[in-house]
Amino acid sequence: MKVYDGNDLRNIALVGHLHSGKTSLASAMLYTAGAVNRLTRVDEGNTPTDFDEEEVARKITISAAIAPLEWKKNKVNISDTPGFNAFLYETRGALVAADTGVVVIDGVAGVEVGTEKVAWQCGELHIPRVFVINKLDRERSSFERALESVQGVFGRGAIPVQIPIGAEKEFKGVVDVIRMRAWTYTPDGDGKGKEGDIPADLQDAAQLAHEALVEMVAEGNDQLMEEFFNEGTLPVDHIIDGLKQAIRDLRLYPVFCCSALRNIGTGQLLDQFCELLPNPVERDNAYGSWNGQEVVRKMNNSDPLSVYVFKTLADPFAGRLTFFRVVSGVLKNDAHLINATTGADERFAHLSTPLGKAQNPILELHAGDIGVVAKLKDTLTGHTLHDKPHPVQYPPVQLPEPSIAYAISAKSRNDEDKLGATIHKIMEEDLCLRFGRDPQTKEFLLHGTGQAHIETVVSKLKRRYHLDVALHAPKIPYRETIRGRAEVQGRHKKQTGGHGQFGDCWIRMEPLERGAGFQFANEVFGGSIPRNFIPAVEKGIVETSVNGFLAGFPMVDFKVTVFDGSYHDVDSSELAFKLAARKAFKAGMLTAKPVLLEPIMRVEIQGPVEFAGDLMSDVNGRRGRIGGGETKGATQIIQAMIPMAEMLTYQNDLTAKTQGRGTFTMEFDHYDYVPALQADKIIAAAKAAGVHATDDDD
Repeated sequence: MKVYDGNDLRNIALVGHLHSGKTSLASAMLYTAGAVNRLTRVDEGNTPTDFDEEEVARKITISAAIAPLEWKKNKVNISDTPGFNAFLYETRGALVAADTGVVVIDGVAGVEVGTEKVAWQCGELHIPRVFVINKLDRERSSFERALESVQGVFGRGAIPVQIPIGAEKEFKGVVDVIRMRAWTYTPDGDGKGKEGDIPADLQDAAQLAHEALVEMVAEGNDQLMEEFFNEGTLPVDHIIDGLKQAIRDLRLYPVFCCSALRNIGTGQLLDQFCELLPNPVERDNAYGSWNGQEVVRKMNNSDPLSVYVFKTLADPFAGRLTFFRVVSGVLKNDAHLINATTGADERFAHLSTPLGKAQNPILELHAGDIGVVAKLKDTLTGHTLHDKPHPVQYPPVQLPEPSIAYAISAKSRNDEDKLGATIHKIMEEDLCLRFGRDPQTKEFLLHGTGQAHIETVVSKLKRRYHLDVALHAPKIPYRETIRGRAEVQGRHKKQTGGHGQFGDCWIRMEPLERGAGFQFANEVFGGSIPRNFIPAVEKGIVETSVNGFLAGFPMVDFKVTVFDGSYHDVDSSELAFKLAARKAFKAGMLTAKPVLLEPIMRVEIQGPVEFAGDLMSDVNGRRGRIGGGETKGATQIIQAMIPMAEMLTYQNDLTAKTQGRGTFTMEFDHYDYVPALQADKIIAAAKAAGVHATDDDD
């Protein structure tokens, strides 16, 4: 593939709900442009952009993949992105490297929850978006119904620039309402179509669509509006110029139509993408910083060289693959760049452009283009690289926090030692993965964005690294505290024939506010306990509180004050006072009203509006407290506080309640009291398991 300048580049990200046909559309466009030699199918597992074994098995896109094509002196870099809720963080990463989000709509289902999510992401990143209504050859598909759902959510700015010729099985082409010409296609053909006159039965509909488009284009431009009032219409070149500007300004969102599976309409899509969508040079400047000062880069070849890494892939054969966008300047093979995050000097040897899993060598890449390089040492997703004299760092993309956790363990002793190192290799390419050991439960926890996300990681561990692991629900890190005050004595006396053991202390126990931890105070006056024995009292309290009192969970949020006691000149020791403090602690717990605490999670749930009532009822049934909510288009958003113990099975329950269309995020918020009924069950289970407070040391 030859080197392209920024004016001749189009970077598009195909985004949309699961099964809307993004991968099929990418395959059809690649075939139409001659980038691949046959029209591939998701069902056959041979598409260029779904090449991972897990993607082939599940028949869904898990990881964003890049595939370029050449079309009429332009290069189009296509990013095929996931639509499955658990992998939408990959979609957000790909959008950072795109200049337009192409939102693919299922012609049968119309706008779905996932459609809204990815479309709003485009808005948050200030990326222009267009809509492609796909699958118009399917039974029960309807361009009009799908268009109505798009406009219902995104407003009248979603304006058709094409209308279909035929419906369902009879869908055979599109009408270009800008130029008022028809394009007809042969099913499973080359996708380029045949130009002709608009069918007589579509003349009126095409004219109405043309007039609506002209009016919308003119609305946002005073000069065009004046011309429209004077002439009653606009010439084609003025429509195109006005529409291009409206797309860049995020004012209009053209709506196209096609059938990716039958390769109907893809040639016209490529024509209009190259004609209407912004190239990198037309985008806003890139804003970074250095030493607290703003740094601006223009997306052209003359500005200093800078590169942004938007994806990392751990390839078992090529090593670490780094996918990047050249933000400014010209990147040449064997260039040395400085990593703004780590300070490492990285050599860009063997530059390539990716086509799915294949890599095509190239000598240089210009501003706005996308490439891949292997074996960078210290560079990961979100990092910026720059030439040494002109430092800059671009802000990394904001990714969602993990919402679910599983306890993970190796199935064999031989694999235990390499579990952590192996997972960290996967974490290099997956920034939404978290792994660590819970200090209380001692379990290794793997955090991800959903059950499918975690299952995919487990598959990678087995497939790539031959590591078998087991998953199970994590233990709940309950804690204990007190709600009352107590003043008690702890006295330890033991005579052994020689020197004995003697320690005597009086302590006051009182509760603290949530999150305060443990506090210790000394109010001993007059030397009733020598100063050198006071730390032993504190140590005895701390060691005993780790094992709790009710069910073996750590004690938190309480204060102990030692205020009196006595000692023996010969028999007193640090050990004696530590044991006395243990007895005092246990005596105090009998009257200080000990209770259990449980972790409360801040949860945000998103699902179709029609399921809002069921979702709220379910939250209440999980002892949750709804804190707010809003409606965005057809999506209901619910914020709630829910105990962690009630969320362990929520992923599957939410999927069942929303027909797979609901998602949630979850993060720890605070600890709160466990209700008496649940507390009794937890304490009984702990006793049955043999957990109890530490015995007295007599």
